[in-house]
Amino acid sequence: MLTPISLPHGAYVLVADARKALLLVNRGDGDYPDLRVQETLEAPANPPTSEQGSDRPGRSGNIFARRRSAVGQTDWHRLNEEQFAANLVDRLFAHSTPPALVLAAPPAFLAQLRKRLPRRIKDNLLADFNRDLTHLAVHEIERMIVAARPLAQPPVM
Repeated sequence: MLTPISLPHGAYVLVADARKALLLVNRGDGDYPDLRVQETLEAPANPPTSEQGSDRPGRSGNIFARRRSAVGQTDWHRLNEEQFAANLVDRLFAHSTPPALVLAAPPAFLAQLRKRLPRRIKDNLLADFNRDLTHLAVHEIERMIVAARPLAQPPVM
């Protein structure tokens, strides 16, 4: 059985999706957390791939095998989301190591964040939630993270 999360003083809570990220810091203690917004980051505009592509996917051929095959279209939308995740991790954790970290993001974006976290940050990961909480007020995020049980324990590496 999982126990509710106890956030130490100074713990970071990163609530993000592919368009927006909130970095919250616990100014309280484990018994009485007090999450405050440290930083808000917005992703650059990311229109659908159909609006970003320039043309139909190309074709490639092998003159020796006398075959031609289609080349898949680049998913520019997904690539921009991956770039936002990379920039987010670089900006937030390049010069600081929080005493503890909780991540909350939709499943695909959470995977991107996990993949890019440096080892020193992964070692301080308390829990992660595969939920989109960016639309909630800070006090609701605080209540959900502290009272709820995480859906997945942090990966053991």
